[in-house]
Amino acid sequence: MPPMSRTPKPPSRLTPVLVATRKGLWALSSDATRARWTITGPRFLGHNLHHAMIDPRDCRHWLAAARTGHLGPTVFRSANRGRTWTEASKPPAFRAGSGRSVDHTFWLAPGHANEPGSWYAGSSPQGLFRSTDHGATWSGVEGFNEHPQRKAWCGGDQDGTPDGPKLHSILVDPRDPSHLYVAMSSGGVFESTDTGADWKPINRGVKADFLPQPTPEFGHDPHCVRFAGGNPDRLWQQNHCGLYRLDRPSTDWQDVGGGMPKTVGAIGLPLVAHPRDPDSAWIFPMDSTDVWPRVSPGGRPACYRTADGGRTWKRLDRGLPRGQAWWTVKRQAMTQDSRDPVGLYFGTTSGEVWGSRDEGRTWNLLMRNLPQIHAVEAFAH
Repeated sequence: MPPMSRTPKPPSRLTPVLVATRKGLWALSSDATRARWTITGPRFLGHNLHHAMIDPRDCRHWLAAARTGHLGPTVFRSANRGRTWTEASKPPAFRAGSGRSVDHTFWLAPGHANEPGSWYAGSSPQGLFRSTDHGATWSGVEGFNEHPQRKAWCGGDQDGTPDGPKLHSILVDPRDPSHLYVAMSSGGVFESTDTGADWKPINRGVKADFLPQPTPEFGHDPHCVRFAGGNPDRLWQQNHCGLYRLDRPSTDWQDVGGGMPKTVGAIGLPLVAHPRDPDSAWIFPMDSTDVWPRVSPGGRPACYRTADGGRTWKRLDRGLPRGQAWWTVKRQAMTQDSRDPVGLYFGTTSGEVWGSRDEGRTWNLLMRNLPQIHAVEAFAH
């Protein structure tokens, strides 16, 4: 008689959903059903928090990227799930004499699962940094920061987003810690196969109406790039000019935004990949007409999901405002947990946190009246 299989027990609690805002850091935590939520915070009240992350390798170490008013950019770290925090003794900074300075650390990414304590950080202006001691000290990845093509790739400090150019979407191949991807606004998507010693652009197929034709190999504006869950050879990209998918070893991105309604469009800032299904992803479109008001199209916010690799997209707005909701969601401000069904969470530019425990079919307001939300990150264990 075969051994009886056991259904794994659901986790007793969901690790806090971290909410980084223009004026501090908050955390939400739930019971096992994700129906009841408690709120803690603020931490770092008054500081501009661009990103906060939970280390998925141990769930104990948390990092937060902050711009502390006149004191400048830094990284804070906690080794006890956010109970106490210390500042990095050596925050991300460009090499002395380089003529460049970090305005703020914008993106945090845990390193490879086999390299505990390792983290990457992306900055504004575009720079890449690494820590091997849980964020206590940071060193520049000089293969990028000092690359002879860096200035051509990145352009000037004026060639970026309204609040400065940024390096973001740092991806570490789960099969190989030497295989990295980064994205830059502006610049494009770049790849390294030698732990950052050298880099090459991979932007073929991305059509950019603001670039000369035929489209050059760099100078693009990716908003967010993610690995497809369960298949690190597939990448999703939410771009300034639409939605794309890349299936390696190809280096040609495919436009997958054609299935979006014409009245909504395929342009937004965040993109979330299903943790296990490589064909599924979620986006949150914004109005990109005329002056790019960066609000929900028509004041009617909605999430859209594909379950077929981007061929079709379904509107998911049950529970969201039906009108007069003039906010949007920033690129780090939408995330998922790893539960089944997947929980989704996003924060708005008007300070609301929304959650879904059924993969976006229905939404509930979890928190309101926060400052503008820059980033939302979750991890289930």
